[in-house]
Amino acid sequence: MAHVKLILLEDIENLGLAGEEVSVAPGFARNYLLPRKLAAKATPNVLKILAARREQIEARRQAELAEAQALAAKLAELELTIPMQAAADEQLFGSVTPRMISEKLAENGFNVEHSRIRTEAIKTLGSFVAEVKLHTDVKADVKIWVVRA
Repeated sequence: MAHVKLILLEDIENLGLAGEEVSVAPGFARNYLLPRKLAAKATPNVLKILAARREQIEARRQAELAEAQALAAKLAELELTIPMQAAADEQLFGSVTPRMISEKLAENGFNVEHSRIRTEAIKTLGSFVAEVKLHTDVKADVKIWVVRA
């Protein structure tokens, strides 16, 4: 299958950074990247526009990185307590999901999407650590206490 060569206009996780030339499947380009204006076909005009925006893109990347590092420092100090119903042998009725962790973070003033939270399956009472991916280079660990409700 032939691939389409595009220039990325925005940073896209697991694909590349703004200004890079990437080769993607035609359907991905046609249905996702081009309609959302995340990428454009490599033409001289697009290359000129990117050259003019390069400083803005770098400044935005640096600001996002600094913001993610500051948030990671705050999250590292945080301990969440999640009350759950459990059986006598400390097995939970259900499990603690990334969505539940995200909601608890929101209650504490941190807006983190549940898709950015990685954790093992939490099915017992106790102490656990969840990894939060804030940026491509920044990850934070959040300590979670699962207690009997």
